[in-house]
Amino acid sequence: MRYLTGKPGWLLLFVLGLAFPFLAKNDYHLTVMSTAYIFALATIGLNLITGYTGQFNLAHSGFMAVGAYTVGILTVDHHVPFWIAFALSGVVATALGFFVGLVSLRLKGHYFSIFTLCVGYIMYLVIEKWESLTHGTVGIIGIPAPAAIGPLSFDSPRALYYLVFFFLALGMFVMHRIVNSLLGRTFVAIRNGEALAEALGIPLMRNKLLAFMLSVFYAGLAGGLYAGFVRFLGPGLASVDHSFDMTMYMLVGGLGTLLGPLLGAVAVPWLTQYLQFLQEYRFIVFGPILIALVIFVPHGIVGSWLGWRARRHAAAPPAQPTPEPAGAAAPGASRA
Repeated sequence: MRYLTGKPGWLLLFVLGLAFPFLAKNDYHLTVMSTAYIFALATIGLNLITGYTGQFNLAHSGFMAVGAYTVGILTVDHHVPFWIAFALSGVVATALGFFVGLVSLRLKGHYFSIFTLCVGYIMYLVIEKWESLTHGTVGIIGIPAPAAIGPLSFDSPRALYYLVFFFLALGMFVMHRIVNSLLGRTFVAIRNGEALAEALGIPLMRNKLLAFMLSVFYAGLAGGLYAGFVRFLGPGLASVDHSFDMTMYMLVGGLGTLLGPLLGAVAVPWLTQYLQFLQEYRFIVFGPILIALVIFVPHGIVGSWLGWRARRHAAAPPAQPTPEPAGAAAPGASRA
């Protein structure tokens, strides 16, 4: 962990991401990793509103589905070019997030979470029942792959992998700049204590709404990538199960950290791939594991490491001053 939490660690992860297609045994592994990257991008957005701002949004998968269906409906039903539809996926999700956040963020704590849970379920029902727009339970079939950009074409699993990896790296870079800026510290201040933040002159509603909109923007873009990668959409994408999956990614990796959601979103899907023989007992297996993580590693892998490192530095004895050589004159003393 020491080598992953600094600049060399980010560079190492970037190099490993570039090299993964040459290390993967087959295209299936590329598909699994690309899907993990897409959900990692959405989880990074969820971490902004939940981990850094302290508002637990359970409608996040619904906004991801909004971005995906924006691409699916525009490209299949209205023949809009993919990249225009992809750009609109984040815009539509953010616009919807503005109105949802305007109402939901007036609530606090578990009331906010319950409200967003209801909003997410409404999104799922709208997608499932509005057949003339979303094709209902049949889903949207035949979504075109991302169009070529000059000499770059995305007609192979490796090319699609690098496309998803590019947007993940870009999303991580932008999120790093956000959370390490004055705006990011404002979000953390709201998480640590809304009353104190308001006493310091921080406008709560405006900043919470901004964090919510940035969060769902990431979800919308992840949904747009998902539509272009999978090329088929169904109402299940809006299910609250995906919101709980992304919550698990944050808890495993480390809530309120940059690296934690990324590690969790990559590690957990690969773990499930190797435990497919337990698929029928998924919740029986992962339920106790999640409870154990919350009890024994409440801050996740990265958060626990950062906390341990901070305690170690605090317990370290202070550096002793270097003794002066014998006969050295005291500062300011005049020469005889």
